[in-house]
Amino acid sequence: MMPPIPEWLILQSEVSDARAEGKAIVALESTVITHGLPRPVNFELARQMEKEVRQVGAVPATIALLKGEVHIGLSEKDLERLALDTDSVKISVRDIGLARASLNSGGTTVAATIFLANKAGIPVFATGGIGGVHHGPSGDISADLTELARTPVAVVCSGAKSILDLPRTLEWLETFSVPVIGWQTDTFPAFFTRESDLPIHVRVDTVGEMAALMRTIWETQISGILICVPCPESAAIPAIRLNSALQQVEQEAQEQAIHGKNLTPFLLSRLAEITEGATLHANLALLRNNAHIAAEIAKALLLIQQEDR
Repeated sequence: MMPPIPEWLILQSEVSDARAEGKAIVALESTVITHGLPRPVNFELARQMEKEVRQVGAVPATIALLKGEVHIGLSEKDLERLALDTDSVKISVRDIGLARASLNSGGTTVAATIFLANKAGIPVFATGGIGGVHHGPSGDISADLTELARTPVAVVCSGAKSILDLPRTLEWLETFSVPVIGWQTDTFPAFFTRESDLPIHVRVDTVGEMAALMRTIWETQISGILICVPCPESAAIPAIRLNSALQQVEQEAQEQAIHGKNLTPFLLSRLAEITEGATLHANLALLRNNAHIAAEIAKALLLIQQEDR
């Protein structure tokens, strides 16, 4: 039996039934819907990610706040409402209580989704790319990293976003003892690009291996696990092309003094323009792929847990 959850979490009926019936559940974030993708692409992508999870036989739980209420799983009507809401806010962990008190609606970041998935007893979460350490001396470090370091949820992603300082991000994860696992890869994926020159120390090639490794890790430490899945080859962008575009958009952001929470949406939007939609295509492809793989891992993990009982 799954542990009780806080009363302030609202479970969508499909998610509630899945908990009661012992089905695998995959958490999905919602800032990619509210702030990460253009409309109406965002709504269609949200539906496709949920479809990928269901095709594997797991249950999707898109997490968001609607009028101050924390929802674990959304109906299609609520998903569309969230996708079309131009007033929705971006909600990280520190903002959850404030958003509840202010009756705000908004999308949960990777950090907030990790936190809330854990409260709901969901151990596997799919996203695109995590936040990390930014370039330069600003000291800007994403709350995604700190939440990973203290919350036992497996985050299936395509590495950290390409706009970040990837070596420093990996160094931070190592310092704070977050396991970084390569899914059928020996190097750290660079989001839009499949590979980097940054090695990953542990590679796993099957869902059974991954589930067994997750169980063993969580027997000995309380932290998140970063599962890094390369962008599908058909949609990935060559590193040379991406690096050239990155240099241009980073220069533009510096000239326009764009920073803080506005920096990442600006960079991703400009990259899509400069690459004539190639980065957007890659983003959509890796999001769908990560949801599919996360569902397979969630089912394998649940099977191991049931065998242990």
